[in-house]
Amino acid sequence: MKMSLRWFGEGHDSVTLEQIRQIPGVGGVITTLYDTAPGDEWALEDIQKMKKGVEASGLKIYGMESVNVSDEIKVGHAKRDEHIENYIATLKKLSDEGINMVCYNFMPVFDWTRSELAKVRPDGSTVLAYNQEKVDAIHPQEIFDHIDNDSNGFVMPGWEPERMGKVEELFHLYEDTDNEKLFQNLKYFLEAIMPTCEQYGVKMAIHIDDPVWSVYGLPRIVKNKMDLQRLVTEVPSEYNGVTLCTGSLSSKPDNDIPDIIRSLKGRIHFAHVRNTKHTAPGIFEESAHLSSDGSLDMYEIMKAFDEIGFDGPVRPDHGRAIWGEVSMPGYGLYDRALGSQYLLGLIEAIKKTK
Repeated sequence: MKMSLRWFGEGHDSVTLEQIRQIPGVGGVITTLYDTAPGDEWALEDIQKMKKGVEASGLKIYGMESVNVSDEIKVGHAKRDEHIENYIATLKKLSDEGINMVCYNFMPVFDWTRSELAKVRPDGSTVLAYNQEKVDAIHPQEIFDHIDNDSNGFVMPGWEPERMGKVEELFHLYEDTDNEKLFQNLKYFLEAIMPTCEQYGVKMAIHIDDPVWSVYGLPRIVKNKMDLQRLVTEVPSEYNGVTLCTGSLSSKPDNDIPDIIRSLKGRIHFAHVRNTKHTAPGIFEESAHLSSDGSLDMYEIMKAFDEIGFDGPVRPDHGRAIWGEVSMPGYGLYDRALGSQYLLGLIEAIKKTK
């Protein structure tokens, strides 16, 4: 496993490459390009500039999170094929620069949803949290303001102002898209890009829905073991894979994460590892990575990754806000650095115990 940190790029992140470089065992970053709309082709010079900056710091780019899939692709709009061609062109450019893993999602309207971005925990740290009753009380058109007010001045990925300014239009776009239609549109997209992925060696890794149930009546198709098995079975190319996000899967506690990991041997291309604490159905909060701080057995999770021979990039996912740090919620330096060391310790212990 290759330990990494998500990095949003110069001007978008409070954490610097120089700081990431100093975290023991972290050899690379997962990053992306902003200022390119979903559906548009990425410019080669922008990819090269980003790569040059990362490598100058002594780090590598382990993958892209994300090359966003346009809503036109997700709903099967008339512009779908044009956007897929642009996506293919972008994948070719990334591969030419040695970037061969792309994380993406196929969630309608909202990439992820939380009711709070700074819930105060007993130790004084703050975390992202979800409470279904609170979400139900917020009108979809108002949820952007709710998120934006708690973002510490950062633009949250998936909640860009230009996108959230047309929430009503987006909901209208998805009116006729149910779970099955969304899945078929995902399959269409994957079957269109797989020949390029196979030729250029690009692994596509779909992110789990977050949370793994419908929010505001929107469809959800990447929720559990059954959904994931259908996805890798119906598009059987080894380059069609998964971003195994323990936090998203754990939003529903009956998802057996170690079992899901073992069932996807060879098809997990990227891992987001974090812990969550559940208090009731539809109510959870994020926690420190340490097993005892949340509801997940992180040892068993990391052991499952080791058993299937997973050797791709892994990153400590969202961290708590601690020690007075002000950052994009979930993406400060301190707690994610702590999380990386805990996960690396587990990996070392598991391998030596074997």
